[in-house]
Amino acid sequence: MNGRIGSDVEHAAALLRSGEVVAIPTETVYGLAANTFDEGAVLNIFTIKERPSFDPLIVHIAERDHVMRVAKELPQGAQELMDAFWPGPLTLVLPKRPEVPDLVTSGLDSVAVRMPAHPMTAALLREVGVPLAAPSANPFGYISPTTAQHVADQLGTKVPYILDGGPCAVGVESTIVGWDPQQRRWVLYRPGGIPVERIEALIGSVGMSGPSKLHMAPGMLESHYAPHKPVHVGDVSALLKRYAGRSVGVISFSTEYEADRCEMLSVDRDLAEAARNLFAVLRELDASDCALIIAEQFPEEGLGRAINDRLRRASAR
Repeated sequence: MNGRIGSDVEHAAALLRSGEVVAIPTETVYGLAANTFDEGAVLNIFTIKERPSFDPLIVHIAERDHVMRVAKELPQGAQELMDAFWPGPLTLVLPKRPEVPDLVTSGLDSVAVRMPAHPMTAALLREVGVPLAAPSANPFGYISPTTAQHVADQLGTKVPYILDGGPCAVGVESTIVGWDPQQRRWVLYRPGGIPVERIEALIGSVGMSGPSKLHMAPGMLESHYAPHKPVHVGDVSALLKRYAGRSVGVISFSTEYEADRCEMLSVDRDLAEAARNLFAVLRELDASDCALIIAEQFPEEGLGRAINDRLRRASAR
């Protein structure tokens, strides 16, 4: 095995305490982590990823009550959301404490926080003793990694250690919601691993963020999570006719299309399985001989919203 890939939590914690950046597993995707309060280490995240400074990072914590290390207050409903969905793939955008560097929040007065469910990263957070700022461990704008090897393939020797926690169980990034004081309700900034229907069942109607909220949370750029090859989303049969004569890879839910390659994300039409497979399939097709990628729209419900969101952003390039 690559010497930079391993399962030594204590070694990863020691590197983080010394100001290094470490790739970590979560239930959503692999992250590129640094001590939230070490601006030099956080700057290394942006440098390694070639990430623009206007795109904020998510802060990861070990315990629910650690949220107050980075947030100065909890809006109404926040405690209920934490109790219901932490640990898990839900990120809350909260008013930040002044100790959180502006680099982490891109100068915003709010901070994105979540408590990951992956046991190895939970152990790492307890061992290192500080919240970890961590975006996805990939070059900015490219497909998010869902295995340790994906991180190694994408970032090469830029990362001193990749903590291998196996394939990601969810496979798409966390859902992000934040309290909007003007609307007096929670707003969805990014669909993800927690379906918005489950959130609304707990706290009532959730608003939708508009263009004016573009940089209020991580992962909101129009073009994101994208392979190098062009992606087209829509009616697969019509798109196959449009691009007849070209080598095409298709991403479908459960339908077998006649194409050079057709990757079905879940023959049983299980949206959780489809979400788990999405980024790996995008990566495979990007590395294939196909000239372009065609994807169908998924049901706009549950995790289908997150899948459609990632495909739309992948096609925006």
